[in-house]
Amino acid sequence: MAIYPNYPKFQVAVDCIIFGFNGENLEVLLIKRGFEPERNKWSLMGGFILENEKPENAADRVLKHLTGLDGVYMELCGTFGDPKRDPAGHVISINYFALIDSKKTNTMVSDKYEAKWFPIKDIPELIFDHKEMIIKAKRSLKMKAALYPILFELLPDKFTIPQIITLYEGVYDTEIDRRNFTRKLFSSQLLIKLNDKDKSSSKKGAFYYKLNKLVYKEKIMSFLHFLPNWSIEE
Repeated sequence: MAIYPNYPKFQVAVDCIIFGFNGENLEVLLIKRGFEPERNKWSLMGGFILENEKPENAADRVLKHLTGLDGVYMELCGTFGDPKRDPAGHVISINYFALIDSKKTNTMVSDKYEAKWFPIKDIPELIFDHKEMIIKAKRSLKMKAALYPILFELLPDKFTIPQIITLYEGVYDTEIDRRNFTRKLFSSQLLIKLNDKDKSSSKKGAFYYKLNKLVYKEKIMSFLHFLPNWSIEE
């Protein structure tokens, strides 16, 4: 029995804006679309929500299918619902951004989709409104990262202070007051100093650090105003 017989039917999908960091650049993971319309054009990874499936579970499924990774940091960041956004029909897209150390996916990204990492400043032409989705997702990322240290999700297991600074400067498109930023990092108790150094860029080298996961997991939501009030405008 149709409970709402007089209302139109439409499809609901999820699209995942997957951000990565390769040590130098903030990146986004794109795939070649394998079906019409817009076959073989660059696209975000997405899929339709299945019957009896929550949107967040659909996003987890899509991400796992592409990267093979579990437990990825993911957050709702928007909805696109223009009836004309997809020429095949009225499709509402619920957007999630995900944060991944892009080097972890080098051997995991499915060849089926011809997936490729692109620097955020060098994104190719995309289908439909996917470029607008990335812009909105990056804005959401910047807002959240200014309050909480979620960008550590993009870093490898061990990292240097210069790598952290490069990451934040890439996300915010600005130069950081390095002394003040480093002071705030150390006072957060998020970092554990290691004994080995990265000497790839200088003889003196830079000490490696790792994330204090206990502090991170227990106190992540208490780091209000983790960073200065940088602009979130594009």
